[in-house]
Amino acid sequence: MSDTLTHPDEGAAFISEQDAALRHWTHGTPGPIEIGSDEHRKMFCRMLLDTHDPYRPAVLDWPKLEPDVLSRLTSLPIWDIAVQTEGRASIRVLTYAQTLSDPLLRKAIEMDAAEEARHKVVLSHLVQAYGIELAPEPAYPPPKRAEWAWMFTGYSECIDSFFAFGLFRSAQRSGFFPPDLVETFEPVIQEEARHILFFVNWVAWYRKNMPWWRRPWHAVRVAAIWFMLVWERLAIARGIDADGNARDSNFLPANREVLGDSLDPRELIELCLEENDARMSGYDARLLRPTLVPTLARFALRLLKK
Repeated sequence: MSDTLTHPDEGAAFISEQDAALRHWTHGTPGPIEIGSDEHRKMFCRMLLDTHDPYRPAVLDWPKLEPDVLSRLTSLPIWDIAVQTEGRASIRVLTYAQTLSDPLLRKAIEMDAAEEARHKVVLSHLVQAYGIELAPEPAYPPPKRAEWAWMFTGYSECIDSFFAFGLFRSAQRSGFFPPDLVETFEPVIQEEARHILFFVNWVAWYRKNMPWWRRPWHAVRVAAIWFMLVWERLAIARGIDADGNARDSNFLPANREVLGDSLDPRELIELCLEENDARMSGYDARLLRPTLVPTLARFALRLLKK
């Protein structure tokens, strides 16, 4: 197994040969590829399609957990938010895909939507397997502004996945997630890496092919999305979810000792950066990588080291 896998001394044992193969992909066209070109579009679409993992949630083997592990897992105040987030994401992505006329791009984004829907099914099976009670799910109507909803979902995943990579590895190291559960969830976490890799390349391609007079308005829309995402996460941190309902805001402070390796904020950010780089490393180097959240994380590290 390749030494480029995430933390080979810890994570490689939980990655099947099929998963390892899907983490390494190179576009067949040699030489430089111009960002925004038709070949660039083909490259990021083929990356998503060719690295699809065909696992089925219905046949995932949910391991039997020891009572203390089960208690820790079921006590995490994240399951309602996680299930609803995937439910909203899948309909948002699919709605945008249905507006597209380009067959390859539409196929790739439909694949993205199907994987988001599959994540929701995986989480639903998990909570059912371990007796986790969820609040009644809301309806997930198709968004009226399809492109806005697609971009909002993509930028949101760029934030959430970056931190999920580090927290997942930390939970594995600490034993909070037992080995069998880590092995079951590993493909789901890697799928999120593929999604944000696809999204940032779509953003660059889309902006490059946009008429110059539309670009200022597009920049305003992106800035508005980032403002809303930051505001939403501050609300969650205060214990309020996106719909204004009270939530337990102590998830990270109260569970850091058991969820992770007793990491302080600096160590956690460093781990997130390592995991982000590792999960992206196997894909064609000509694909753009997410930069904004890692850049902000590195800036935060400099502040924390002072």
